Amino acid sequence: MAAFGRMLDILDELRVKCPWDRKQTNESLRPNTIEETYELCDALIKGDEHEVMKELGDVLLHVAFYAKIGEEKGQFDMADVCNFLCDKLIFRHPHVYGEQKAESVEQVLDNWEQIKQREKDGNKTVLSGVPAALPSLIKAYRIQDKARHVGFDWEHREDVWAKVREELGELEAELARDDRQASEQELGDFLFSVINAARLYHLNPDNALEMTNQKFISRFNYIEQRSKEMQKPMAEMTLQEMDQLWEEAKTVNVNPNLNPNVNGNGNLNPNLNPNVLETYGTSEQARANGNNKQ
Repeated sequence: MAAFGRMLDILDELRVKCPWDRKQTNESLRPNTIEETYELCDALIKGDEHEVMKELGDVLLHVAFYAKIGEEKGQFDMADVCNFLCDKLIFRHPHVYGEQKAESVEQVLDNWEQIKQREKDGNKTVLSGVPAALPSLIKAYRIQDKARHVGFDWEHREDVWAKVREELGELEAELARDDRQASEQELGDFLFSVINAARLYHLNPDNALEMTNQKFISRFNYIEQRSKEMQKPMAEMTLQEMDQLWEEAKTVNVNPNLNPNVNGNGNLNPNLNPNVLETYGTSEQARANGNNKQ
């Protein structure tokens, strides 16, 4: 593709002629790569296709940059990256490129985990493919999901709630004892069990938490805006006064400029990516999903 070659040519020239680009290393680029990835995620959540296109370009540049550095070190180049990816995709899709059968998404995913362990450079254990640098919430979800693919899972998803209640009870007991270290451990166990429950009910806990983050931001920004209108700094307000404004924020049409991801009374903006909205679901959908067996 001509555009891809053009990008590589420009990067080659920048690597020679631009002091900043010439100075970059894998280590110096890593923080920027993380930032660009989050910016892409933000654009995807908002459903802003133009921003998605722009951010994909930024992420692609970083991929090309790492490949360029690898080429300069004589380790690999972009062709190696692409060819390795192609070989991996073909190997992991024997139901497309081989004789294996897979009639459902679940079969594909189950086969995928087993195939990865058979690869020459593949995962040596079931959980070794979970990146250590993943945020803890996402890591917990991926750990549980990978364990599921080898049969380590609840037989009936409803049974998970007993575990959630058990972990909550243990957390409350340690908090009552004022044992900070034990409380932190039990808090981790409790959160892990809640994430597991979300997975079993096909809910994305990371997306769900972000929805709550956005609602909180919107409502808190409303309180801040109202405090300015009242010419009374928030620091001088009583908790009761702020609570009243918080309840008000739930019922009034919140200015979308306070948080473009949230609309009206703090609900998720319907203009967001429909896949994200589907993940969150309405209360009716949530109740319906809860009544379905896994």
